[in-house]
Amino acid sequence: MSSVSLLDWALAWTRPGRLRAKGIIGMNRRNIRYIGRYNDRRLYPLVDDKLQTKLLAERHGITTPALIGTVTTQFGVKRVAELVAGSAGFVIKPAKGSGGKGILVIEGRAGEAYVKPSGALLGREDLERHVSNILSGLYSLGGSPDVAVIEDLIHFEESLTEYTYEGVPDIRVIVFRGYPVMAMMRLSTAASDGKANLHQGAVGVGLDIATGTALRGVQFDRPRASHPDTGHELASLRIPEWDTLLTLAASCYEMTGLGYLGTDMVLDRRHGPMLLELNARPGLAIQMANGEGLRRRLDLIERQPAGASVSERVAFARQHFARRSELPEPGAVPA
Repeated sequence: MSSVSLLDWALAWTRPGRLRAKGIIGMNRRNIRYIGRYNDRRLYPLVDDKLQTKLLAERHGITTPALIGTVTTQFGVKRVAELVAGSAGFVIKPAKGSGGKGILVIEGRAGEAYVKPSGALLGREDLERHVSNILSGLYSLGGSPDVAVIEDLIHFEESLTEYTYEGVPDIRVIVFRGYPVMAMMRLSTAASDGKANLHQGAVGVGLDIATGTALRGVQFDRPRASHPDTGHELASLRIPEWDTLLTLAASCYEMTGLGYLGTDMVLDRRHGPMLLELNARPGLAIQMANGEGLRRRLDLIERQPAGASVSERVAFARQHFARRSELPEPGAVPA
């Protein structure tokens, strides 16, 4: 795509009339109309604290990465090496962190050292320092004291390897009143330092709710047809076990009682779809990745009667929100 067409594309999305025509919702509408109306604030701790989310998911039979252990006090920092002694790979994260901050991924061992996905080596003192920073609230919302959560490393689905760079790709599904309404896959890049965070430079790929296939790709709010580091085209991306993944996402409505939430899922090659975390205030970049706003879908769901089962809600979403890909076919010559 030429620089001129990119400019035209960006300007089209910034015109108020264009945004309204696309059904784009902004932060004010999201906060007042959906989060404020459908999310009881007393339920926020269930999703703001990743440890609480994990324990809640286990009670509801929703698969999450295995918990290796937790560190709750500075005195316990010296136990980190002991906790991970039997794990070749693991993830250390703050229970109350946000935006991917404070997540440390260890992929393997090299003697006494711990190996990051980038190949960088860390020592025992590095792990202890990181956990100590988590406990002090360096990565938590509001800087409050936190808990370090240590989980088993996710071995993501092998068919997705060429679509990501040094990181685990995840799938964000917006769930409204129990209906999955919009989805995207987030693919880590060199620019995002191996993290699936769009604001840091990860690639967002809008997904068809009906089939789990790629619709369009964006990076830094610009369209992309291929991954910037692996060079692999995005049009062939199709999420395995899509029905199971949507069912898990929709089930989070009953699990939390929250009417508007973002569910972050991963695909493990051994365990299939798993819940990574939940967000009571999901961002709005998913609209850019899909090339469509949320408003029409949310309006339609507000008109539906209460009481539909999980399977009925998933079937409704797949029927009413189906889309066709805007990406060029693999092997096609760009215009």
